[in-house]
Amino acid sequence: FAMAPRAWAAVRSGLMDEYAIVTPPVVVGGGTPFFTALDNRVNLKLVETRTFPDGVLLTRYETRR
Repeated sequence: FAMAPRAWAAVRSGLMDEYAIVTPPVVVGGGTPFFTALDNRVNLKLVETRTFPDGVLLTRYETRR
């Protein structure tokens, strides 16, 4: 996973209103970090979780302002 530079600019500027993270049921021994280091903490509120029949998990968060 790699977030596009424009998306990172929006995260760093505090412009993201929502994060939707989809997690497949797979374990790997390494990889690229999901989020790189941020300048400030991003406070999130969990607004939805959903599990699909194949085991994929969706978690949706809103940014707390």
